[in-house]
Amino acid sequence: MSVRDPQPVERQLPTEEARDLLALVREIAQREIAPRAAEEEDAGRFPREIFTLLSESGLLGLPYAAEYGGGDQPYEVYLQVLEELAAARLTVGLGVSVHTLASYALATHGAKQQQVEHLPAMLGGGLLGAYCLSEPSSGSDAASLRTKAVRDGDEWVIDGTKAWITHGGIADFYTVMARTGEDGPRGITAFLVPGDAPGLSGAAPEKKMGMKGSPTAQVHFDGVRVPDDRRIGEEGQGFSIALSALDSGRLGIAACAVGVAQAALDEAVRYATERRQFGRPVADFQGLRFMLADMATQIEAGRALYLAAARLRDAGRPFAKQAAMAKLHCTDTAMKVTTDAVQILGGYGYTADFPAERYMREAKVLQIVEGTNQIQRMVIARHVAGPEGR
Repeated sequence: MSVRDPQPVERQLPTEEARDLLALVREIAQREIAPRAAEEEDAGRFPREIFTLLSESGLLGLPYAAEYGGGDQPYEVYLQVLEELAAARLTVGLGVSVHTLASYALATHGAKQQQVEHLPAMLGGGLLGAYCLSEPSSGSDAASLRTKAVRDGDEWVIDGTKAWITHGGIADFYTVMARTGEDGPRGITAFLVPGDAPGLSGAAPEKKMGMKGSPTAQVHFDGVRVPDDRRIGEEGQGFSIALSALDSGRLGIAACAVGVAQAALDEAVRYATERRQFGRPVADFQGLRFMLADMATQIEAGRALYLAAARLRDAGRPFAKQAAMAKLHCTDTAMKVTTDAVQILGGYGYTADFPAERYMREAKVLQIVEGTNQIQRMVIARHVAGPEGR
């Protein structure tokens, strides 16, 4: 069994603090995460203790305000942290991205008192979050969600089922989008629901192709009561909050995809330089060398694309189009690179004794989550050519 080459990616980072931060992340990834990744993924074990360590190290709230326990880091830095974590184990990198997504609504649209009361525990107090938008009958068409929240005095009563929820059933808090008014996007409101709320339960985790260590499950709300002071934003504002969160979340998925692709390239290079055929390393054969060159080029292009989008976000400029482009390109690249890595390893690549086959299985889900790549193409086309049916 091999693990990812520890040689760090050469990065351009804006500050000395950011360089120290990435060095810390690499140390944690190489010492605590990567060595156990294959065994724990095969066993379907979720590494909660790793998330506790990341929280204690200040790595679960990096893009949020320091006054609430965050790291005050720009997205340009935060996303490179995600890339390093995902290269070591996608369950961890994507888990941090989902936790950041789950914290977004309160951090950006919550009232001051709500932020003071809840954010410190969410960002640095060891809690783990989940984001509840999708439902069994509303995935890409998220505005058609059916989960309802009905006002009862100073409380809301939530009933419904959410689907495909990362950390479903184990999260300490859920950011939940529920219908409080008319059909369509204007009738949706956001709520912060504690994980131990009576009436909230998680179904058995889905049996997935990859990321077996990351629980993905339906979450049921059966008369779950939450006080009005856990409503985030105004009534009917939930869908716009959700879309805004997803713009940032798509950058997280893009960074994770680049991490998986980089890990696959590292494994392919290691194997190709060590494996000898016809008296020389297989890396000496031009056909294979060209494959490695193409893999490396697409990874660098993906990294540049997500960083360009992140810098727009950090500057307060529109970045939705670039986020969709980054998610599309980086996840398609991860699928192609991991497939090529399996090919380079030949028969060994198809066995669980080497990590290439795990990378390939994990890459597939990145083309689906937080907006399928078909949805990303629709988003990009709207920005380029205008809305459909004009």
